[in-house]
Amino acid sequence: MDDETLKERTRETAGKLFGRGIKMDPPYLTWKEFDRELANDFSRFITGNLYSREVLSLPERQMAACAMLTALRARDELKLHLNGALNVGCDPRKLAEIIFQAATYAGMPAVNEALSAFREVLKERGEWPIG
Repeated sequence: MDDETLKERTRETAGKLFGRGIKMDPPYLTWKEFDRELANDFSRFITGNLYSREVLSLPERQMAACAMLTALRARDELKLHLNGALNVGCDPRKLAEIIFQAATYAGMPAVNEALSAFREVLKERGEWPIG
């Protein structure tokens, strides 16, 4: 794939995932402060190559990301991806269920932290409480 096509896929996928909702800076902006070229390479790989693959849909990828980030207790990154999951049509109840499922593997402290982060995301989006 040529560079222009990859740039366009990156922009398109990033727009779908992170184009609205949460009020936080994406990690990309921090990366860029350190190394603009490397930040662009990361972004093209993650968003342009990996997230734009069609083996899994964007909602499926976001649900997997949210499960892993819950287990890792990566709160800020989780908030970003919960927002992205909602942006691509994931059901908030399913996202909550995914977080609860993590209790078996990551423990209740991880679940509690993730649910707190999810509530913050939903409040920022004006979607709290969930119906």
